[in-house]
Order: sequence, then structure tokens, then C-alpha cells
Amino acid sequence: MKGIIIYKGKYGATHQYAHSLGSMLHIPAINSDNVQGSDLDGFDYVILGSAVYIGKLLIREWLKRNLGFIRPKKIFIFTVSGTPPDEKQKLEKIAGENIPEEIRNRSEIYFLHGRMIRKNLSWADRLLLKIGSMFTKDPNEKKGMLADFDAVKTDNLVPLINAVSVYESKSAAITQAQSLV
Repeated sequence: MKGIIIYKGKYGATHQYAHSLGSMLHIPAINSDNVQGSDLDGFDYVILGSAVYIGKLLIREWLKRNLGFIRPKKIFIFTVSGTPPDEKQKLEKIAGENIPEEIRNRSEIYFLHGRMIRKNLSWADRLLLKIGSMFTKDPNEKKGMLADFDAVKTDNLVPLINAVSVYESKSAAITQAQSLV
């Protein structure tokens, strides 16, 4: 089984996850700016990784443009955001609004917690964060929005790695069984 990771990020967490995952699975991790759908012909499965920025997946436009090339493949998706993974309802809403239904329903989606270091943000992003926090009524949520965090850990990739390994094993068994017929 041959796989590829295609990702798009903004401040480095998605890049870090994609390249860690690529190292562990021994498959390439390529920024979506450097790959076209036609480059996917030789791959059996695709892992798509995207940062979430103001409720939108950064890879969303690439995904729409290349949907025809991705549709016939096994698809795994991971999103990276400041929303903690235990806030499933928020994360599933983001996935529902950004991933076309025709592939969302047959993809395995993993929500990974990212990082936010305010001093590394652009001035515009710091301003948007400040404005967003002013509209938040819950003081704990407001405090959390403005606090630095770094939750990028390779341990967060274990469920995704396990799912890919199971897929590769099942596919190999099917291929072997077909060769015996």
C-alpha cells in the first residue's frame, strides 16, 4: 500500500504533525501548495492534514479543486486547531462545514490539538484573537482564548497511525487472498 500526506498549515503545528506522521509511516508529507491532484495517481490512500483558521480548514480550496483525484482513494483526515479534542461537537461542526459530504462520510477524521504562541502570531491574528475574546461571555473561555498553549505531541497521532496500519494490513490481506484465487 502506498500512501501520501498532503497538508496545509499556518504557524507550524500542522507541518510538524504531518512530517512526524510521514516519518512514522514512511510515506511522504507534502505541503498542498506543492502537489496537484494528478500527482496522486500512484497512491492507494491519502492523509489530508489541515490547520483550522477562524473555523475554516486551510486545505479546503485545494480539496475542492482536487476532489476528483481524491474521491476513489481511501481518505484519512486530521485537523489541527486550538479547540481541545474533547469538544467534539465544535470540531465535528467545523468538519461538516469544510469537508465535502461525498468524502466526509467515508473518511476517518482525527482532531488534533495544536499550539498558539501569541508572540508568534501576526499582528492581524493577535487583533482578531483579542476581538474574538471580547465577544466571549464565559470568563474561563475568554482567558483560555488569550493564553499560550502547545499541545503538539506525537502521542496525539497514535489513533491515526493505528487506523492507517489496520487499513494497510487489511488491504495487504485482500491482495494476498486475491492472488491465491
